[in-house]
Amino acid sequence: MTLTSIGDLARGLTLRTRATEIKSQIETLSYEMSTGKVQDVSGRLDGDYSHLLDLDRSLSRLDAFQVATAEAGLFADAMQLSLTTVSDSVSEIAASLLSFGTSNQAVSHENASVQARNELDTIMSALNTRAGGRSLFSGVSTDVSPLPPADTLLTALQVELAGLTTVTDIRQAAEAWFNDPAGFDAVIYQGSGTSLAPMQISENESVTIPLTATDPALKAALRDIAVAAVVSDTALAVPSDQRTALFTQLGVDLANTQNDTVNLRAFVGSAEARIEQAATRNSAARTSLEFSRNELLAADPYQTAAQLQTVQFQLESLYSVTVRNANLSLVNFLR
Repeated sequence: MTLTSIGDLARGLTLRTRATEIKSQIETLSYEMSTGKVQDVSGRLDGDYSHLLDLDRSLSRLDAFQVATAEAGLFADAMQLSLTTVSDSVSEIAASLLSFGTSNQAVSHENASVQARNELDTIMSALNTRAGGRSLFSGVSTDVSPLPPADTLLTALQVELAGLTTVTDIRQAAEAWFNDPAGFDAVIYQGSGTSLAPMQISENESVTIPLTATDPALKAALRDIAVAAVVSDTALAVPSDQRTALFTQLGVDLANTQNDTVNLRAFVGSAEARIEQAATRNSAARTSLEFSRNELLAADPYQTAAQLQTVQFQLESLYSVTVRNANLSLVNFLR
């Protein structure tokens, strides 16, 4: 009979090697139990990473769209708040001018102009609002505010109205200056004439909000309120009866302008809804892709737990064998 044996040093090395292998298996199975994903991705995919890479690329695009929709939503929400402020101010001053227009008293005219000046400040401040460091109504020049202080507008308008004393002349001169490219747009407006580029919010969808402070509805509101703010100035010397008629006409015009500002709010509201819908669709697509990726790399928790228990038993058995081998000696063998 042939007896094959190995030395003590070789046996110890063999046991340590086997212990290392089992510990490595335990680490792998422990990782899979804690994360729910296989550690050997290449083995699971048989070396074909094309599907996994396509999923990761799609998820990266959705991450970018998530940021884009958040920024677009912030921009649209801030613009909606600004337009709400403008609309409320227009409504307030329109009602006041109509009531002041029924009085031919100088003190009432002065009060009307003071209120118009206050509302003008409010509107211009709203149009100078920034969101995320970007001006809302400056077109592509998002680094600058679109409008200067109200005093600058009123001073320029007073120059245009100097010497005019009738309602018709004042309204025509104000309208001509606001519509003249060399007037309001050149002297007052500080933004760009180019609207913002469309904001991409999904793979095949973009949203455009091309509003600037030169929008006709906003310019009409600024024009009529600014005229109401300066018409009581003694330097213009507008007769009292003409002021009364002018306030009444401005109140009517501003009431009509309010409808236009409401339309602007509806337009921005539509953009807000599209952004929200795109964000919801992107989120659903992301959830679906993440589920597919997890299914591709998922480790079966029951099978992993069973394997882990088996390997732990193997390690315990190996330790028992190692202890028994360590206690072997010739004296014990001869007993």
